[in-house]
Amino acid sequence: MSNTGSLKRIEKAIPLRLAASLIAALVLCVLIISFRPFQPASTAAAGSGGDLVNQLGFGALGGLSIIAMIGLADPRRLLCLASPLWALMFGFLFYSTLIAVDPAAAQRAVIFTLIGVLCIIAVLALPRDGDGFSLVLSIAGIAVLVLSYVGLAVVPDLARHTAAEVEAQHAGLWRGIFAHKNIAAPVMAAFVFAGIYLIRRRWLKPGIAILLLALVFVAHTGSKTSTALVPLVILLVMLPGLMGLRLIAALIIALVLFAFFYFTIGTVFFPGARDFLLNLGVDATFTGRSSIWQFALEKLADTPWRGYGLESFWEAPVVQQAENPYYLDWDVRGIVHAHNGYLDIAIAMGIPALVCAMLVLVLLPLIDYVRCLKKRENIFLADFFMMCLTFALMNAFLESFFFRRADPVWLLVVMATFGLRLTARQVILPRSA
Repeated sequence: MSNTGSLKRIEKAIPLRLAASLIAALVLCVLIISFRPFQPASTAAAGSGGDLVNQLGFGALGGLSIIAMIGLADPRRLLCLASPLWALMFGFLFYSTLIAVDPAAAQRAVIFTLIGVLCIIAVLALPRDGDGFSLVLSIAGIAVLVLSYVGLAVVPDLARHTAAEVEAQHAGLWRGIFAHKNIAAPVMAAFVFAGIYLIRRRWLKPGIAILLLALVFVAHTGSKTSTALVPLVILLVMLPGLMGLRLIAALIIALVLFAFFYFTIGTVFFPGARDFLLNLGVDATFTGRSSIWQFALEKLADTPWRGYGLESFWEAPVVQQAENPYYLDWDVRGIVHAHNGYLDIAIAMGIPALVCAMLVLVLLPLIDYVRCLKKRENIFLADFFMMCLTFALMNAFLESFFFRRADPVWLLVVMATFGLRLTARQVILPRSA
């Protein structure tokens, strides 16, 4: 009786629906901000397993997420988020650790990746209604933006790239709380989409503030890709969606993704694509990326079915002890990833794993988007998730972040894929009774 009375008193002071959303907001804030904000890429530990603070911090965050889901989440929501193909994908991921250069380190990376996914599932499972999701996105957006803008004013050498860094050409470009502008730009783009979602739900003040501040930040990261992709993604998703043409939107997105493949890494396979870009005056090497892709593809041909193991290829003897590839524009022996997320999946886990990844990250989310329940809240939320995912899938042709532990860009991809699954299977109410 005393326990029941205590729960009633707690719920009277803080309604459980509000408590659930606040916990989800806390989890999302920590995932995006990390336990070590304002740490440049040159000094940041690799991933969440790089030091004791991150190990303990993310372990505790995972524990909090599990406890919160057990006590506050709707079991039916958790059940609808379950996915056999995601289980298979993690099977590929775990198998890749067995052939890694350092299996123990690779297994730790997978554990932290799994913790990140569990935390994101909690972020989706805990809010009970549209207002709950709006509160989570408002708190996370305001926290990230305020910290980043305050950093620009208080610690500008940490919140901006400087000429003293390895990539001196980025000096003056904004990165905020993040390690690099190429992380800051996609995250801020996601908050642009979050601002649109909030405005559509008539949360005007936080929505407009987040939208404008995030747009300004994206522009100051100097990322031409992100600056161009934000309006393109909004157009691709919102225009057909507003007319109820969700199938058309999904088909167009699929075609655009194929076009991105053809005119990026496809230039290695198809000379016509490279010639077309050259005729337009476009850098067909994408600042040397094509050399990295060519080298990686040549090595992938030696072991296409299993790859080289998680987080292993670029530090393996096959790369580090290779003769200088004089026929390429770039000495790839000092590269840390392929600058193409899809290629990195293949060289780490093999082509079968890449096929599975394409299913869970591209095909199934597009199907879920088409199958989104025809309810106002579901549609608004699905459009938000689809914009986040479309942006990331396009950006992944030039950057690498898939399955990268607690990388905030990767975690936003996870949120979008599972979020689309949710909107296709469970009605989202505007506000719980």
